Amino acid sequence: MDSRVALIGIVVENYDSVQELNSILHEYSEVIIGRMGIPYKKRNVSVISVAVDASNDVINALCGKIGRLDGVSSKTVYAKLSDEE
Repeated sequence: MDSRVALIGIVVENYDSVQELNSILHEYSEVIIGRMGIPYKKRNVSVISVAVDASNDVINALCGKIGRLDGVSSKTVYAKLSDEE
């Protein structure tokens, strides 16, 4: 199955969901290239970016699990790379 590079942007507004979010990210650790989290205390949110290299099915499953968390929003951006690069 073809692999794609994507960036998942996550905004956490409910800190009660952080433990479950980290558990989901750990579950998908083999496809995660890297992640960066920025707490924005002024607005009481955290912004997290997660770079992944995986099939569309795996990326969609990961984003679906994240999107079902209470107080957590996410969007995915896909790179226009081919597997040959």
